[in-house]
Amino acid sequence: MSRLVVVSNRVADPRKAAAGGLAVALGDSLQQTGGMWFGWSGTIVEDGPTGEGELHQQQAGQVLLATIDLCRDDHDSYYLGYSNNVLWPVFHNRLDLASFSAGYVTGYRRVNQLFARKLMPLLQPDDIVWVHDYHMIPLAAELRAMGCKNRIGFFLHIPLPPQIIFASIPQHDWLMRSLFAYDLVGLQAQQDVQHFEHYVRNEAAGEVLGDNLYRAYGSMLRCAAFPIGIDVQEFEALTQAKDARDMYETMSREYSSRRLLLGIDRLDYSKGIPQRVQAFRELLANYPENRRSATLIQIASPTRESVDAYADIRRELESLCGAINGDYGELDWMPVRYIHRVVARRRVPGLCRASAVGLVTPLRDGMNLVAKEYVVAQNPDDPGVLVLSRFAGAAEQLKEALLVNPYDVHGTAEVIQHALSMPLEERKLRHQRLLARIREFDVHWWRNAFMEALRNAPGEHRVAR
Repeated sequence: MSRLVVVSNRVADPRKAAAGGLAVALGDSLQQTGGMWFGWSGTIVEDGPTGEGELHQQQAGQVLLATIDLCRDDHDSYYLGYSNNVLWPVFHNRLDLASFSAGYVTGYRRVNQLFARKLMPLLQPDDIVWVHDYHMIPLAAELRAMGCKNRIGFFLHIPLPPQIIFASIPQHDWLMRSLFAYDLVGLQAQQDVQHFEHYVRNEAAGEVLGDNLYRAYGSMLRCAAFPIGIDVQEFEALTQAKDARDMYETMSREYSSRRLLLGIDRLDYSKGIPQRVQAFRELLANYPENRRSATLIQIASPTRESVDAYADIRRELESLCGAINGDYGELDWMPVRYIHRVVARRRVPGLCRASAVGLVTPLRDGMNLVAKEYVVAQNPDDPGVLVLSRFAGAAEQLKEALLVNPYDVHGTAEVIQHALSMPLEERKLRHQRLLARIREFDVHWWRNAFMEALRNAPGEHRVAR
């Protein structure tokens, strides 16, 4: 059996429960084949020479964890610079927040070349390589340039933007050429595949061959949607565990006379949190029966706080929440409970189960697994209602959720009111259908579907030019 080699920006030990569902799902295959997980160690060497990094190897059961240190210049240009100040905003349709500094792409390519140099000697001839996310787009091209003939697949965890947005990146042609060094490119949603196809046709003058095959730049690859799921059994077990049950009981007791609305996000401009809070204000203004009876709990965990855009959104959110509480709050009721810190994952199912409405309203998102976790955590006899942005990848699968345009604050408030007043039988029917689909297309289905498609990909293994 071919060994699986997983490559990602950060490496997780799949034996640890805290590693999350993705690490556990990939760990299943890695353990079966005696695989390897390769990526950045998380260590920044302040005085290290640019372009070099020490390789660390650690055995985790049957899995080899191989990681590299990065020097400060490489980290800042590859990770903070190109990955998070160019690709992240552009791929989330935020050109106004992108910084196209010439030095960023140089560092991004240099680090991918470094990864390729360190990875190549560790590869065995029949290894199957699975590269993850936007940090590593050019990795296959760098490996091919070194003579790598292995099957290599790539999965993008964030959205692929429309052709015209993607083409705003000064290096867009190079990025797409790099993708054609892979045998298989997996995207979250069918809409992302359409964006890929439009680019291949109109920018790359490529061919659409049918059966998800595309030819451009002298190479052929398969590109298809593989919507990522969650580990349903693991999250159900988490929901029944003591920490989640304690959280549910605490919230049910403390808010016995209130109805809870819940948002759980990283504090990121793509998540639409200010628009969500504005919609809640609109709900209180237009439907006064919700005053003193509805409470929004918004958890916004810290992320990338050194980036100016994130500091700006934090200030905006704190101002909005303060204004709502000041205008509508009573001595015994605060409309918004805003928490700017990480809530332990083991407590999250209890929060979800205690909430009448789950608000997952990103402006743009690759998938959004919180939406699926919210559904799984519900009591099937009295489930809450999922309000979901139509711009989240999950909207293609979770059609029984109440879909909203998060830019339409008034319309979102109307939908939230609908959710709060939905009859029990309708809530149960929607929940049953959502849960069935989430079970069918879980994280294990995602892994198996991608791996089968990669094994059956054309496998031309040509060097990208």
